Amino acid sequence: MTDTGEPEASRGIFTGNAFSKDASATRDDDRDHGAQGRTTIADGVVEKIAGTAAREVIGVHALGSGIARAFGSARERVPGAAKSVSRGVKVEVGETQTAIDLEIVVDYGVSIHDVAGAVREDVISAVEWMTGLETVEVDIAVSDVKLPDEPDEDQEEEPSPLR
Repeated sequence: MTDTGEPEASRGIFTGNAFSKDASATRDDDRDHGAQGRTTIADGVVEKIAGTAAREVIGVHALGSGIARAFGSARERVPGAAKSVSRGVKVEVGETQTAIDLEIVVDYGVSIHDVAGAVREDVISAVEWMTGLETVEVDIAVSDVKLPDEPDEDQEEEPSPLR
């Protein structure tokens, strides 16, 4: 390989032994190894990958509807409970393909169209790279806009003083 000055990881997709710019080559190689065993990927795995990738996009404030975020926030206050990275994410996983539905809240002042496009691109990239599954669609529903003066639902509100 010629040295381009870029780290290996930025040049393409890791196939196990080397990086490849062709994602379909990875899937073709996996099919050849079918006689050696079968790999199944649970829906929850794809939900976590998609949720994490979506949250990393600038302009995404949260995932899930107001009700789901409120229940999730209350559930996370229980000692020992972990934050749910798959809230607002639903997937259908087949043998070689997956479809993803996301419900997001965007920050006020961002282009919803641009944020949705970036979310779609990042989710597809992360899911296909980590699982090898073809992502056939990523449907995005924007359920709310977070205004700058609104308190976060994850933050506890100050109790009002008694008069």
